Amino acid sequence: MPTVMITDDSLFIRVKIAKLLARHGYETIQAEDGEQAVEVYRETSPDAVLMDVTMPHKNGLQALAEILQFAPEARIIMLTALAQKSVATTAVTYGAKDFLVKPIHPDQLITALDRVLAA
Repeated sequence: MPTVMITDDSLFIRVKIAKLLARHGYETIQAEDGEQAVEVYRETSPDAVLMDVTMPHKNGLQALAEILQFAPEARIIMLTALAQKSVATTAVTYGAKDFLVKPIHPDQLITALDRVLAA
């Protein structure tokens, strides 16, 4: 069963995504900001990461870059409420495997995860 780390400063979003993923056979772990995401990734090496862009302490782009420095194989999908092309371009340039805009449709999230994990 693949493990997915959900990183978002909103507990509501983390719980909502965790419930969705559990229904689709994924195990989940959580981080509440980019700083914690880097620590949790180092400790657990999840199969994939769903990471919000806008968070306190360390934003998602900073955490993405840091994780990819020590784990270049990391499969990270960025999530944001900001539908800005420049943020998507930056995330992909840094090494994100995909980029989804909130609110995320459940089928879209599962499809993106399945595709990233199959690659």
